[in-house]
Amino acid sequence: MTVTVPELRLLDLSDDETRLINALRAELMSARFPLELRDCYYNGEQVIRDLKISIPPQLQGLHTVIGWPQIGVDALEQRLDIEAWRYAGDPASSGELEEIATANQLLAESELGHLDSFIYGRAYAAVGSGEDAEAPPLITVESPMDMTVDYDARLRAVRASLRLYKVGEEQAATLYLPDQTVYVVQSDSGGWEVVDRDMHGLGMVPVVRFANRQRTSERVGRSEITSSVMGITDAACRTLLGMEVAREFYGAPQRYILGASESAFQDAEGNAKSAWETYIGRVLALERDEEGEVPQVGTFAAYDPSAYTKIVDLYARIMATQLGLPPHYLGYTTDNPASADAIRSTEAQLVKRAERKQTMLNTPWAQVLQLALLIWRGEVPERARRIETVWRNPATPTVAAQTDAAVKLVQAGIIPADSEVALEMVGLTEAQRQRVRADRQRSAGRAQLARIGERLGRRAAVEVEDGDADRVA
Repeated sequence: MTVTVPELRLLDLSDDETRLINALRAELMSARFPLELRDCYYNGEQVIRDLKISIPPQLQGLHTVIGWPQIGVDALEQRLDIEAWRYAGDPASSGELEEIATANQLLAESELGHLDSFIYGRAYAAVGSGEDAEAPPLITVESPMDMTVDYDARLRAVRASLRLYKVGEEQAATLYLPDQTVYVVQSDSGGWEVVDRDMHGLGMVPVVRFANRQRTSERVGRSEITSSVMGITDAACRTLLGMEVAREFYGAPQRYILGASESAFQDAEGNAKSAWETYIGRVLALERDEEGEVPQVGTFAAYDPSAYTKIVDLYARIMATQLGLPPHYLGYTTDNPASADAIRSTEAQLVKRAERKQTMLNTPWAQVLQLALLIWRGEVPERARRIETVWRNPATPTVAAQTDAAVKLVQAGIIPADSEVALEMVGLTEAQRQRVRADRQRSAGRAQLARIGERLGRRAAVEVEDGDADRVA
């Protein structure tokens, strides 16, 4: 009798899985260079592309750095502060979202995801099971240097994902699929060997992509460090490098002597002085020539770096336009200080960009928390269909202006005085709003107890009066 032995899928990859891993890995490797290039510009480690004309070979190792790309990215990311996540239709029952965020330090981790998405154009978040069934799910923010996805633009969903990493000296990878997660290591022959399979059966890939500046033809996202930003940075670095070279050659004013004899450049023993000894001589003792004339001594105009600094200021203004920053963020200032209204006006574009980023990031963060709830609870509750991210105001209004606006809305009857919207408009953080809610509950409880005490007091007084009346009768 012939016995059919079932294939052990744990020990090998299917042909489709092998092709998917190889395709995703090739895509990840091809994107590595542009990602590393933008990382270098953000860190100020890029190689300056000069024309090999004005810089002598002795100064080829001189390196100048301008951190404008980092300033532009950080200025935008610093205005994206998340305070909490909550259910839009039922904010009072958002405790499990807070528990997930606290367990994963998600407020701090979110900053890493935002920063990577602005530098590289994209970032990822992977969701997995916790340490045990009762523990909240594990959410990790992943770098696009190590992870990529197969994205379905029509469904706006991830179909598969691959993450590469090292285990000791071995190359390992994790393949995320809708119904399972496959852990593999690279064999000596160059193939892949399955280490483990997690048959989670979620029906969706537990990976979410944060794509920055998407376009219909480029859903993968684009970096805030664009080609124009890199070009202007290179030009400004070359200008600073030229200023450094000019300082080496023309930092000390050059002198000239007309009509001097050769002995003026010789020491007491008749040996020729070096150029430096001749230059640093504070007193030049020169003899008259045969006709009795004294040699003419003069100085060329000293080196003036203002020509270079004006060019750098021009590049700063151009860069401020490219990054949507106020010029003073890049060190460009004028003699007349700007007023507070003028400063807020120059920040308008930066604030608007930050508001757009908040809208862009709302959806992926909601997807991350929905995946976490699905893994933790086995289903996504109906109230979790609408999860909203509570952002801090990206603008810089004064406390007085915020309070005045909230008071006017309350006085006009547009919002109730005890509304959460009023607390948000004033600018209180989520922790402060929770304390205000607790104080309100305590105040309401004390007021209720006082009313109960008054009613009991009046009732006791009435009973005493009735008893006195009965005794008199």
